[in-house]
This record gives sequence, structure tokens and C-alpha cells, in this order.
Amino acid sequence: MLRGCVIDFRGSWEDYLPLAEFAYNNSYQSSIQMAPYEALYGRRCPTPTCWTELETEEKVKLIRDQLKEASDRQKLFADLKRREIEFSVGDRVLLKVSPWKKVLRFGRKGKLSPRFIRPYRVLKCVGPVAYQLELPPERYCSDPSHVVPVEEIEVRPDLSFEEELVQIVDLDIKVLRRKSVPLVKVLWRNHGSEEATWEPEDVMRQQYPHLF
Repeated sequence: MLRGCVIDFRGSWEDYLPLAEFAYNNSYQSSIQMAPYEALYGRRCPTPTCWTELETEEKVKLIRDQLKEASDRQKLFADLKRREIEFSVGDRVLLKVSPWKKVLRFGRKGKLSPRFIRPYRVLKCVGPVAYQLELPPERYCSDPSHVVPVEEIEVRPDLSFEEELVQIVDLDIKVLRRKSVPLVKVLWRNHGSEEATWEPEDVMRQQYPHLF
């Protein structure tokens, strides 16, 4: 929000920090169905009488408009990555977890902690993209009634899994004594760019023709 207001307020943006705080705390939040101030104190924030001047009211309105614009932009970026996937009761899904600083979770700390953990069974659907999972009573896990982000998986009888290719990032040719082998550098789902691998181009074309 502040980044969106700096340009409009130019060099004196720090003078309007109280107004920015007021605008944010009194703006409706769809996640909690009310303004943050009302959620904290149980009542709406009264507007100070000294803020009735036209210039100040215009600044508050500008901040609120910038806040809504930033929120709409974040929603647009989030919708680009969101996939329309529906789960049914009994499906097994991976639970996405976020690393906490200086907190040991699931046996590892910080960035080394896994992004997704073991498959859990879906107990019920509580919203369009929210599901309740059958979580174990461990202190590092959320409450079983908590709504969590999930990722669909396919559990095979032999517990094996197939990596999913998401992007081709480079091309090369490996020259041998009697022939040349075209190679492609591929990026796999849930792996960073440093884990990209070189694979035979003909094999990748056969398995993933839509990426060529």
C-alpha cells in the first residue's frame, strides 16, 4: 500500500503515514468480513473531527483507492497461478506448509523444510477451494478443523511417482564420436531452477509434445 502511495505523495510521503494507517485499519477486508480495527476492538473507528478538512479527506480517499488497486492486482496475480481442481471426500492430497524462521517443523528448519508433506485424506469440503483434512495430533501441524491449501496426488500401489515437467529452459547438443544427441534442459514441478536436468530431446518430445 505504501509503495502505491509514494508516487502520489512525492517527497513528503512519511508525513501521511498516520493517514495510511487509518485508511488500512478502516478498510473492509474480505478475509475477515470487516475492517481490522472493528475486528480488534469490536466497534468501528470514529473519525477524528480534525480530519474533516477537504485536503485531508482527499488524501484518505486516495490512500483507500491505492489500497484497493493493490489488492486487485494481488488477486489478479494469484488467479493466474490458481488451478480449478475439485476434490472429493476420501481423496488423498498433499498438505502445503510454509517455513517459519527459527522454528523446527517436520524435522527440518527454515528453507530446508518440505513444501508439501505426506498425503492426508479429505474429510469434507468447507468452501469452493478449501477442504478439511484428517491431520495427526502433532504439535507442528494445524488443528484438524483448520482449512489448509492442498495439492492433488496420485498414490500408486508400489508408492512410486512420476516427475512432472513444467518448462524447457535451454537447448544443447552433446557431440559423441559417431553421432550428436540433442538435449533439452527441463524444469520439474516443485523443484528449483538449480535442480533442472538435461534430458534427451526425442524422449521429451514424445512425452511432452505440448512443450515444443
